[in-house]
Amino acid sequence: MPHTEMSPIERIHEVFSHFEPGLIEALIDSSIIKNYATNESIIRTGQFMPSTVLVLEGKVKVYRESDDGSEFFLYYLTPGQACAVSMSCASKMESSQITAIATESTKLLMFPVQIMNEWMKEYRSWYEFVISTYRNRFEEVLTVLDHVAFRGMDERLEFYLKNQWKTCGCSDIPINHQTIAQDLNSSREVISRLLKKMEQRNLLVLHRNHIEIKGNWITRV
Repeated sequence: MPHTEMSPIERIHEVFSHFEPGLIEALIDSSIIKNYATNESIIRTGQFMPSTVLVLEGKVKVYRESDDGSEFFLYYLTPGQACAVSMSCASKMESSQITAIATESTKLLMFPVQIMNEWMKEYRSWYEFVISTYRNRFEEVLTVLDHVAFRGMDERLEFYLKNQWKTCGCSDIPINHQTIAQDLNSSREVISRLLKKMEQRNLLVLHRNHIEIKGNWITRV
């Protein structure tokens, strides 16, 4: 039987199945779907985000960007998730404090922030989703800060790769040394040296533009 691709409405029902039926219908009626190509910018620091954004398909990388262009990786957003920082900035009509780009072909649901505030009162599942989003993103940022403040680069790299594995859901991670260096605010040379040591410990296998995580390490994640 040939594979049939889900319609946008079917995809919304699947990804947000934990929402109340009335909320799903309101989401379908009020939102638009916007497509982003790999590495396309979604929001930059200093820009205004007039809409609330939910990830329907793909993956979004969220990070802080300094005045000199340095990057500080915060977290990834995957289907069914929302960015707490953009939610907060949109609701307060403030400029964005983060930068977000699509790391693969991505579909986002976008709807006016005013509706988000109305749904907080009308739908219990939306209220719980927003609170959970703020809590989870806050915990992720605290974990990142903990690793920056109290861990060496080798431990930060292992933590980063484990998160990549969890987000990807696969043992073959499509990423290169330069991207890792940017995310960890380090140099490519340092990252390459640490990755080589991890390869010697039989934790992973290095390939061109992708890293294969070994099964014996996955079992300890």
